[in-house]
Amino acid sequence: MAANFACHPNQSRGRLVAEDASAHRSCFQRDRDRIIHASAFRRLKHKTQVFVEHEGDFFRTRLTHTIEVAQVARTISAHLGLNDDLTEAVALAHDFGHTPFGHTGEDALADLMAPYGGFDHNAQAIRIVTLLERHYAEFDGLNLTWETLEGIAKHNGPVISAPDAPVPWALSDYNTIHDLELHTHASAEAQVAALSDDIAYNNHDLHDGLRAELFSTDELARLPILDECFSQVDHKYPGLNYYRRRHEALRRFFGVLVEDVIANAEATLREVDPQTAEDVRAAGRPMVYFSDALWADLKVIRQFLFTRMYRAPEVMVVREAVTEVVRELFPMFMANTDLLPKQWRKDVSSAGNSVQIARIVSDYISGMTDRFALMEYERLTGRAVLPETQLPRGM
Repeated sequence: MAANFACHPNQSRGRLVAEDASAHRSCFQRDRDRIIHASAFRRLKHKTQVFVEHEGDFFRTRLTHTIEVAQVARTISAHLGLNDDLTEAVALAHDFGHTPFGHTGEDALADLMAPYGGFDHNAQAIRIVTLLERHYAEFDGLNLTWETLEGIAKHNGPVISAPDAPVPWALSDYNTIHDLELHTHASAEAQVAALSDDIAYNNHDLHDGLRAELFSTDELARLPILDECFSQVDHKYPGLNYYRRRHEALRRFFGVLVEDVIANAEATLREVDPQTAEDVRAAGRPMVYFSDALWADLKVIRQFLFTRMYRAPEVMVVREAVTEVVRELFPMFMANTDLLPKQWRKDVSSAGNSVQIARIVSDYISGMTDRFALMEYERLTGRAVLPETQLPRGM
């Protein structure tokens, strides 16, 4: 049964461009389906999560990460009595704005775009679903409901302008025509999607780091939370095969994170006692988050991953190489926009100044997959950029 504070489809604030209702799907189900059929969703298949897409078939990509986030989000959402179609829609679109090469590509593009208003992958996701997906006859973008757009824009919390951190231009521009109430928290559904992102990547990055042999199982077994997970496995399955042992331990770690979020959210919702989705937005605090105790332990694990995985020497070699791809492609397209595909050149022809041209170039580069960016770089420069990876590729 749906909770009072859930977002109910029949109470949606609607779409920017009015459409007739579907006879078979709720408005949030239609949003989810449009997201799945979007070009940006397909491109996630060949975009970096941590390891550049070419480095092995068994590492997560943005697409497999996104599917895992959506699975976790639906589980938590259903347990809390929320609208799991809306939760899933936000989860499926949350990484649409990522550049090729993950956060490495984003850092490079943000530096290049600094004179033109900057770059932010969350704001770029809004730009994609409201403008850059151009398939429908009556509107640009996907014409998603207000609730789904709000969730994509604010799933990490209110977006408040400050002198040192103004609202990203891509989000600010859209907000002038369709107010997403950036100063408030998002719905509980969007908050679940955000925490599910944290749960998914903290869990699967441990899997991928082990597969890449960047750290050992014994090292994981000494970390908080994980020490107890391994202890439980060893007690129940003494002498278990190495691979099964670590899989069973990480299954339990995953469960601990999910159960903590559910228990903490239930306690917070009882305390705040929101009666409507609007009460959740106006509460002035999140409803869905980790407990203080678990968050303290999780920060230790995150620091371990940062040091041993995200900044591992093997990973840094590739980070440096792909940074140069973005750094060289951007000025190349700025200096000669004829290098852009025909549709993009049409956009450039209607641009009024260098800022608008830079934002078109940024849209083009940020939409590239890892493999396409590498192919374009090699085609335009005649140079291959990536060294042979040293990461293992076996099962």
